[in-house]
Amino acid sequence: MELGPLVGDVYRHAGALDAFVTRSTLPKQLLDLICLRASQINGCVYCVDMHSADAKQAGESDARLHSVVVWQESPFFTERERAALAFTEAATRLSTEDVTDEIWARAAEHFSEKEMATLVVAVATINFWNRMAVSTRMTPPSYKP
Repeated sequence: MELGPLVGDVYRHAGALDAFVTRSTLPKQLLDLICLRASQINGCVYCVDMHSADAKQAGESDARLHSVVVWQESPFFTERERAALAFTEAATRLSTEDVTDEIWARAAEHFSEKEMATLVVAVATINFWNRMAVSTRMTPPSYKP
């Protein structure tokens, strides 16, 4: 099922959230990592494909892309990126025990208050897109059977 034509207004409003995040002070490289990690957790093949391709096109290394799924064990990420990835995981899994005070404080050490607000919006937005794509079983355009 292709939702775009059926819920065009919803897509446009979600696109406005994407535009807000893109215009923010958060670096594109970091946003790509956030989107990729949330999409991996949510099992969204469409978004994993899209965000890994976007990151690769923007110059991200294969080593870092392949290591996002195991970022905690990988030496390839900065402390700021690790804080964002930890927050992304917690806010994506979202149980009452996931976004702990410790995770919030760790992220807040690396991001301004405005950036923290944007980080929340970025994670919420990719989770929205993941749910739309997973629910409708979207296939990545790069997939060639």
